[in-house]
Amino acid sequence: MLTLSGITKSYGERRVLDDVSFDVAPGRLTGFVGGNGAGKTTTMRIVLGLLALDGGEVTLNGARLDAADRRGFGYMPEERGLYPKMRVLEHIVYLARLHGISKENATTRATELLEQLGLGERLNDNIEALSLGNQQRAQIAAALVHDPEVLILDEPFSGLDPLAVDVVAAVLQARAAAGVSVLFSSHQLDVVERLCDDLVIIAGGTIRANGSRDELRARHASRRFELISSADTGWLRDEPGVDVVQFDGGYAVFDAADDQVAQRVLRGALERGEVAAFAPQRPSLAQIFKEVIQ
Repeated sequence: MLTLSGITKSYGERRVLDDVSFDVAPGRLTGFVGGNGAGKTTTMRIVLGLLALDGGEVTLNGARLDAADRRGFGYMPEERGLYPKMRVLEHIVYLARLHGISKENATTRATELLEQLGLGERLNDNIEALSLGNQQRAQIAAALVHDPEVLILDEPFSGLDPLAVDVVAAVLQARAAAGVSVLFSSHQLDVVERLCDDLVIIAGGTIRANGSRDELRARHASRRFELISSADTGWLRDEPGVDVVQFDGGYAVFDAADDQVAQRVLRGALERGEVAAFAPQRPSLAQIFKEVIQ
């Protein structure tokens, strides 16, 4: 378990992180989201020891992180940092060798990983000959090739088309399933919502929301319901405590003043016809994000 406790960081009079605390659990994908300048990259660099913190601590399985721990981490910065003149396979093998992996093992690992990431036909191309999206895949391979127990990725889906996003997501999910702690930031909230197990939302250097995806949805859910009925749902407009948001024949979305109102609506719908669906609408990650950063 990677744990951040009370992290603070200031530049002069400006505090950029204020009491930042959250966990990155093994076997789970933790999405880290926030606007530009919210503090995501600063937090990640502190975890990696690239920036000094002013207060708080970062621990791994209860022990304070040291240089040896961090050497076992996998990191992908937002900025691309591969050598453009090196061949793809050669480069990833080189990085694996820096972690003390034998040449034979490094070559096997790098080849398998690049094939999983869809670069199997580009192994002997120079990095600079790849598209930006394929360079991004190579950068992800660089972070993964030494089998890290903690993986920290800053905008890993940037520049990827939808098919490439699915490929990379599958690789990350497989790593998490093997017990790796994965922390990744992204501005693509739809991807985060689909992929993450846990979610951390940061704004202005403070954590605004933190928990599992389902917990946050339940916590921020309103009393908004969807009703699909065989009968016309126009009667909802005259129901006390009901605010109709959307209406089209037998389909309606409405806000209920409380749970008793919602149950009364369900009974009324059943009296008028067959009910194909009646369920609360859970908020999307985008809706939760907008709510907590205001």
